Amino acid sequence: MLRNYLRTALRNLWRHRGFSMLNILGLTIGLTAFFLIFLYVCFELSYDSFHSKANRIYRVVSDIRTRTGTQQYNTGPAPVALHMASEFPEVQSTVRLTLGDNWMVIQGSEVFDQDDVAMADSTFLQVFDFPLLKGNPRTALREPYSVVLTETTAKKFFGNSDPLGRSLTLTRARFHGKVTGVMKDLPENSHLKISMMMSLTTFTQGEFPTFDRDWDNYNVSSYLLLKPGANAAALQAKFPAYLQKLIGAQMQKTQQYLSLELEPLRGVYLYSTRDGSRTGNISDVYIFSIIGAFILLIACINFVNLTTARSAERAKEVGIRKVVGAGKGMLAGQFIGESIILCVIAYLLAVVLSALLLPGFDRLAGKVISTGIFSHPWYLLVLLGVSILIGIIAGLYPALVLSSFQPVAVLKGRFSTGTRGLILRKTLVIVQFTIATGLMIGTLVVYNQLNYMRSQDLGFSKEQKLILDTRDDSAKLAFEAEISRLPGVLATATSTFVPGNGDFSNGCELENVRGDMQPVNTVVYFVDYDYIGTMGMKMVAGRGFSRSFITDTTRGMIVNETAVRLLGYTSPEKAIGKRFNQFGGEGQIVGVIKDFHFRSLQEVIKPLTMRLSPKSGDLLCVKLDGHRIPATIAAIQDKWKVMLPTRPFSYFFLDEVFDKQYRAEDRFGRLFLNFAILAIFISCLGLMGLASYSTLQRTKEIGVRKVVGASVSNIVFLLSKDFLKLVVWAFLVAAPVSWFFVHGWLQGFAYRISAYWWIYAVAGLGAIFVALLTISFQSIRSALANPVKSLRSDG
Repeated sequence: MLRNYLRTALRNLWRHRGFSMLNILGLTIGLTAFFLIFLYVCFELSYDSFHSKANRIYRVVSDIRTRTGTQQYNTGPAPVALHMASEFPEVQSTVRLTLGDNWMVIQGSEVFDQDDVAMADSTFLQVFDFPLLKGNPRTALREPYSVVLTETTAKKFFGNSDPLGRSLTLTRARFHGKVTGVMKDLPENSHLKISMMMSLTTFTQGEFPTFDRDWDNYNVSSYLLLKPGANAAALQAKFPAYLQKLIGAQMQKTQQYLSLELEPLRGVYLYSTRDGSRTGNISDVYIFSIIGAFILLIACINFVNLTTARSAERAKEVGIRKVVGAGKGMLAGQFIGESIILCVIAYLLAVVLSALLLPGFDRLAGKVISTGIFSHPWYLLVLLGVSILIGIIAGLYPALVLSSFQPVAVLKGRFSTGTRGLILRKTLVIVQFTIATGLMIGTLVVYNQLNYMRSQDLGFSKEQKLILDTRDDSAKLAFEAEISRLPGVLATATSTFVPGNGDFSNGCELENVRGDMQPVNTVVYFVDYDYIGTMGMKMVAGRGFSRSFITDTTRGMIVNETAVRLLGYTSPEKAIGKRFNQFGGEGQIVGVIKDFHFRSLQEVIKPLTMRLSPKSGDLLCVKLDGHRIPATIAAIQDKWKVMLPTRPFSYFFLDEVFDKQYRAEDRFGRLFLNFAILAIFISCLGLMGLASYSTLQRTKEIGVRKVVGASVSNIVFLLSKDFLKLVVWAFLVAAPVSWFFVHGWLQGFAYRISAYWWIYAVAGLGAIFVALLTISFQSIRSALANPVKSLRSDG
């Protein structure tokens, strides 16, 4: 019997292979999109889960509260975690590390620029599961000047030779490091990005002996490994007393109050937004999870609609099978079996299609979310289960409806699925187009927000700005003077930072509107005389740094408009001449610079101070003539080789590095757009199915109308108006629901589009146009059909 069911099912599928292909196509696309989104979501949720002790590891983060507000850091003072293991019984071990430093490394006669260099306590390799391929994890970072390389970095420096015991010269501090270990490359799903590590004892016992006592150094990440069963919330409640004992008097004196919190390791990547350091985004995970579920739902609805449209043609077949003795169970099994076969075929095609699309999807996502489609067998089983479930659900409705009709009525041609079936199908189409219209609205909002950010006045000019990192070379000022005379160079300036490429925060005291010295945490830029002009920044009060005022190097400061408002002044001019205390020195504010975005537009502009120190800036900004950029860069490189011969020549353009801040949003926008297009396409297939079903049911009516004189346009309008009503209903549902989601998403941006009502109008008209385009094919074909054949179709 089973063989007979299978043979009948395959025969029916082959006989109506055009319909079958359409049905399989929609489901294959839906399953493929769902599976890729499923892989992406699982990967995002897997960050830092590979550590065996991940559930017991917490990052220590800090808040500094002053009278003017609270500054959040994703790091903490260098000494903060130093004594926690002995102070708190809940703490098993601690580890401190600095992240993201860039070093110049000399090995033999070769010079390398190395990014993502960290300095870590010796406990690092015991707390985190980053296995060593060579060396002892307990001792590799114990001694000063110890260096641990990742596998890729070791091959970069030493090729295929054994690096253990070999020496490297690290020129930032001019010392020799000894390779004591080689660890596996860090996996993609780690929030830590490290290519090379040095022992923190290099600084605590050698280069910077005050490191462990420097409470003003907020560039250290601290992690705690708690003992099994320890309560993190109870531990955090003990931190205020701990800080009061260590630095209570200091906090009272400076009026800057430090508080500490614990972030679970597995939540750092997706949940932490401190100090603008967000790398992942749990909202994006939620959004793509919803999109994946919606696409799967649309594919399922599409499958049901197409199956239902086809079922009307099989009414007589059902009647004959019931006359010869087939029961309801046998008929239901036949329909469900055929539906499952279609779903299994779609599943197999989806697996193949996912394997082919995965590399491109990885590029679209900006990361390798999976090394291969078969590297997660359990995920494939989940997809298979989902496919079979869709087959059962999709086949259940026509199976129950058709198997319940009386064979006599069916064979006499009085077959009708009733109003309940029609209401169900219309409801399904409304659901489909509600989702599709919502995704249209979301896509338009996302792209308009991204365009808004890119088109905003940043407060400086980022075009044709070449940035060179001199790494504090002794010849950097002479080099600047030399290249400033090149024909294609319009201006040059040095600084410690440029917008979009990191910054440094430090506390200082500024005189506020009441005459008090107010503690303020500010971003600090050390610049030269020409920096403001070269960067195209604008002064709104006072003056810029000038060679005419020799005290500017020690007693001059420029602040931004945000700092002025924070101090309570109603106009920038009133801040000129006010006092400051910073880095142990005193002076006066000589100018106020117009606010500029030194970070992403997702963040509000923070208070900023500029100090004049031409010798401090490692970064050399070169303003180029846009008509001769390649020749000018070549000339600069020639000068570099002569004047800075021990350092590799490297550069970046300011607009490129600033735009990197929006890569995550760009990837989100591209992914959103692609999946929205897929959802709309599958929805159109579902609408086509319902149009096909409706046209089939009204074949004789169309024939009669044509006989009595109805035109093609009359017939097309008749067949289309009901579907367009469904799309309008879908828009009315989608508009308020999508507003709730896009409004919440926009709250993540400090600077965002405000009026976007027109997006809803565009999305609504777009949905109507797409629906009309989909329906018109079937409607026009039916309207052009020979009415004689239409009237004889059920004869």
